[in-house]
Amino acid sequence: MAELKLPVDEKTIREIRVGANLELSGRMITGRDAAHKWLIEECREEILPYLEGTVIYHCGPVVRQNPDGSYTFVAAGPTTSIREEPYQADVIGQYGLRGVIGKGGMGQKTLDGLGKHGALYLHAVGGAAQVLARAVKRVENVFMLEEFGVPEALWVIEVEKFPVMVTMDSHGGSLHDEVEKKSEQELERLLAVS
Repeated sequence: MAELKLPVDEKTIREIRVGANLELSGRMITGRDAAHKWLIEECREEILPYLEGTVIYHCGPVVRQNPDGSYTFVAAGPTTSIREEPYQADVIGQYGLRGVIGKGGMGQKTLDGLGKHGALYLHAVGGAAQVLARAVKRVENVFMLEEFGVPEALWVIEVEKFPVMVTMDSHGGSLHDEVEKKSEQELERLLAVS
């Protein structure tokens, strides 16, 4: 498994293809429905340094506040990504993201955005929220916590060896499309036999 340091440049991202297994280390940020809408409608300059060259993780974490006021991630499982399809390509382009982490893949608009801007879709394993939380070493900052609540806030986190698989790349490759096509072919074969 190759390690990818964040933030990362576009050239490095364009060298990575569908099927690659990666361990991410460095800064990333969580964001779900409210965060994506906020990023597009509000055009937030103060968050730009935290997003440029890194990845946004579709995650509604479980977070504990420690006695010293700092935060610890208790669970950090991926959220189904297709919900962010209306916004994702625009968020990637506007904020200079190099990737998106989630589960289930995304649609054609996002795939086109990955190609245009040089980014990846990275699949995180569902059902492993506590294991994935162990890769979160530090909470650096949080945006919109009071307004959105813990799951929808934008958590800026430092991760170490966070495991993902590239399932959509900047060259139009989509493992999700490949699986769908093979499934359709197998269904047709099974229907023809019966």
